[in-house]
Amino acid sequence: MTEDYLHRIRHKALRERVVSAEQAASLIRDGMVLGMSGFTRAGEAKAVPLALAERAKAQPLKVTLMTGASLGNDLDKTLAEARVLSRRIPFMSDPALRRAINAGEVMYIDQHLSETVEQLRTGQLPPVDIAIVEAVAITETGGIVPTTSVGNSASFALLAEKVIVEINLSQPEALEGLHDIYIPTYRPTRTPIPVVTPESRVGFPFIPVPPERIAAIVVSTKLDSSSTVLDPDAETRAIAGHLTEFLKHEVAQSRLPSHLHPLQAGIGTIANAVLHGFIDSPFHDLTMYSEVLQDSTFDLMDAGKMVFASGSSITLSAPKYRDVMARFHEFKPRLVLRPQEISNHPEVVRRLGLICINTALEFDLYGNVNSTHVMGTQMMNGIGGSGDFARNAYLSVFVTKSMAKGGAVSSVVPMVSHVDHTEHDVDILVTEQGLADLRGLAPRERARLVLQNCVAPEWRDGLADYHDRALARGGHTPHLIEEALSWHDRLRRTGSMRPE
Repeated sequence: MTEDYLHRIRHKALRERVVSAEQAASLIRDGMVLGMSGFTRAGEAKAVPLALAERAKAQPLKVTLMTGASLGNDLDKTLAEARVLSRRIPFMSDPALRRAINAGEVMYIDQHLSETVEQLRTGQLPPVDIAIVEAVAITETGGIVPTTSVGNSASFALLAEKVIVEINLSQPEALEGLHDIYIPTYRPTRTPIPVVTPESRVGFPFIPVPPERIAAIVVSTKLDSSSTVLDPDAETRAIAGHLTEFLKHEVAQSRLPSHLHPLQAGIGTIANAVLHGFIDSPFHDLTMYSEVLQDSTFDLMDAGKMVFASGSSITLSAPKYRDVMARFHEFKPRLVLRPQEISNHPEVVRRLGLICINTALEFDLYGNVNSTHVMGTQMMNGIGGSGDFARNAYLSVFVTKSMAKGGAVSSVVPMVSHVDHTEHDVDILVTEQGLADLRGLAPRERARLVLQNCVAPEWRDGLADYHDRALARGGHTPHLIEEALSWHDRLRRTGSMRPE
């Protein structure tokens, strides 16, 4: 034991509970429910899960794993390949785990990210036996200071029978003070959540866990995984341009102020690139109330466009991480990280009137959006927080490129193969081709606008032909049921949606 980490465990009695990752993992037994920190490759516990996977090679066991969202450092891959996971909740993005889920080897519960701890708190999900939480430090009172994400860590730690804390020495101590840990009171007498602006601070800067519940402390040094976002390309710049022009029109019509409403953007290359497009927009004094603070958040701050950002995690590319951490004292006063049930809470989303920008895998003529399932059956990642935001947004925007797989697939189809966001929760659709404002339109009017503005030219005639023939048959939402998924069937049989 050295001073390198002793000063991070300020509750002196807890220093006696420092053990190896293997010793901590030995507390986990077959059939347990684990609640682990981590949200979009940021702030996950790193040493104990790896030790658990290694142990499982000699002593097979199965656990249910709950997290905030996806894990970094290939932990989902490692745990899946070690056959440790029997059930996974509520989000993931790892290809190896995806294969296990689609093969039926791991039962995956794909949930709105605001709902997991609500169901856990009220006994609708099995109770957490052990919480494993990455921390910067432990306070004098035993409070756990999270690292680069909060996610569901606070509720896991407060509800679990035992808590394992990983003190990560690679995470800068400057992160302390960044977090705002607020836990809603119980329903049906819950008081309003007092977040009234993105800047609101309403809780503790640590997770207030009774120290006697901390069963073990492990010291780790592994960095978060870097994000894999790509630079904006011609298509994502076009999407950003269409959205900028639309928002300029909304400002001109006095439906938005010049600083807009707070922004939310989903994780990933397209959403990050679209948000990056705001750098060249006329909007100023922007704020963000979102889940993940990506490269574009800090680019907007450096460009003098964004004044404050609230999220549940910070997930950055390697160069951006080095830059941000080197200047963290500049950014810290303009940042806050919250539990995901607060960052994604419908009450707060609707109160703040968010402009929500999320990514679609595909959408159909009438504005229904599929965000999760390839060909209607194969899970990609999960719905994440997009449903929390879309249904309660001031403006619900979904973006995607109009084609995929080198043009073999149209992202605009007669009928989506799986529905995550119904037409009732979708206001604006944007591709590089253009933007469709669906507000106040009936299904037939929506279809005409989508055809005109969002479809790639090489797919427009085929989609128009389908719609014309569906119109002839009639109905409020015209479809040819026997053909509605024929494009997907053709893709399944031939590898392309193109006519044979």
